[in-house]
Amino acid sequence: MATLIRSKLSNKLSNAATTVTNKSQAKVSGMFARMGFQAATDEEALGFAACDDLDYDHRQGMQMDILAADDKAAAAEGGGEGGAGGLDGDSHYQRDGTGPSRSSSKDGGSNELSEVRPKITAWEAGWNVTNAIQGMFVLGLPYAILHGGYLGLFLIIFAAVVCCYTGKILIACLYEEDEDGRLVRVRDSYVDIANACCAPRFPALGGHVVNVAQIIELVMTCILYVVVSGNLMYNSFPNMPISQKSWAIIATAALLPCAFLKNLKAVSKFSLLLCTLAHFVINVLVIAYCLSRARVWAWDKVKFYIDVKKFPISIGIIVFSYTSQIFLPSLEGNMQKPSEFHCMMNWTHIAACILKGLFALVAYLTWADATKEVITDNLPPGIRAVVNIFLVAKALLSYPLPFFAAVEVLEKSFFQEGGRAFFPDCYGGDGRLKSWGLSLRCGLVVFTLLMAIYVPHFALLMGLTGSLTGAGLCFLLPSLFHLKLLWRKLQWHQVFFDVAIFVIGGICSISGFIHSMEGLVEAFKYNIEE
Repeated sequence: MATLIRSKLSNKLSNAATTVTNKSQAKVSGMFARMGFQAATDEEALGFAACDDLDYDHRQGMQMDILAADDKAAAAEGGGEGGAGGLDGDSHYQRDGTGPSRSSSKDGGSNELSEVRPKITAWEAGWNVTNAIQGMFVLGLPYAILHGGYLGLFLIIFAAVVCCYTGKILIACLYEEDEDGRLVRVRDSYVDIANACCAPRFPALGGHVVNVAQIIELVMTCILYVVVSGNLMYNSFPNMPISQKSWAIIATAALLPCAFLKNLKAVSKFSLLLCTLAHFVINVLVIAYCLSRARVWAWDKVKFYIDVKKFPISIGIIVFSYTSQIFLPSLEGNMQKPSEFHCMMNWTHIAACILKGLFALVAYLTWADATKEVITDNLPPGIRAVVNIFLVAKALLSYPLPFFAAVEVLEKSFFQEGGRAFFPDCYGGDGRLKSWGLSLRCGLVVFTLLMAIYVPHFALLMGLTGSLTGAGLCFLLPSLFHLKLLWRKLQWHQVFFDVAIFVIGGICSISGFIHSMEGLVEAFKYNIEE
């Protein structure tokens, strides 16, 4: 009898303990679910993956049915000719993105459906990243050393390490493990990652935030190109009766044909060639001149303390010079061997770090406290005119790239979302640009001109953009998305790095934005020119 009572009591206690454990686990899972982190069980995760696969197959099946119907209609109209040249099976439409790209209405022509987009090598991908992070905005780095000293040099190295790391974790967010434990690319862009993080409550919120940040950064880049063009031409020919604002207007007049561009094929190759040549000539001339003055370098001017008011602006300048995260998902998706992406990011950022650090230090040692916002303004008049003409050519040829990207984001967000679009499509059935589409493009060019005229401060604008969108797209969002999407798979040191980057990036972003705005207000108040 006593044994029976003891067994019943032990059973009741074990059942009560199991119930309490299950409730506590449910509360913890619910808490993480409300926070947005993945806290599902393995069975639930497999279920979600299966649902995702079914949804993907269903959508791709519908797409293939539409394409097959289009092929049949085209074959019927053509009398059966070319029927064998259609799309070659469903196997091309995989998540790895190896299938034919969808055509765009503005490019016209359904023949593009059968074209496979060529893949690029790791060297070509690295060249694209190098062009993004080794552009003409390195001209503002010596100004950052002016206000940061040795800490500015440290930040050039630190920003390179962090941007390389966040680029890698951003790409990691594109992948999920299937039921066999293999990594599968389930997302294609920065916007897809943001939307996945905000699902299911706000499935489109993240994409809107990323699009806004991208538009701001791209438009500000266009403005900086106009600002620097006006500044360089004015300082190259100071005796001419033309003001900096007038030079900016002349530069914008040369850029107005960008509004009529249908794609970048007309300018991409020529732009790449001349930009590369200009960048090489500029660096060689500036560094050669600085080395010729090595005997009078002012090592004693490189300080260990910082200008508390100006240094946060320098942080934004340094961060902005490393921004490349916007196009990394697309770049990785077009690589022949995506497994080489990490190696490519390592050597491109190591090279950028060394070259930027040397350029900034050598230029600052040459001119010390007289260092200007655009370092070429410190050169002697003869060399300055040659270097600045190359720089202006590089700026004008670089302008179409961010301009066209900004136009595409605006058109997709407001004009090409089907029934959700705010305005009618910018393109007609024949692929021609409609009047309001042309007005949008012309208005964007004019807006960059007005901003360049009324805010002609290269370093302040660069610091403001780097603090506002550069830190967000390079520091804050990648670390946040990595924590949210891959929370259950991260090790403790990865969580620590992500949290540390988010906190440091947030502090730098807020302080840089505040001090950049204070600098702009002060410049307006006292009518300070560039």
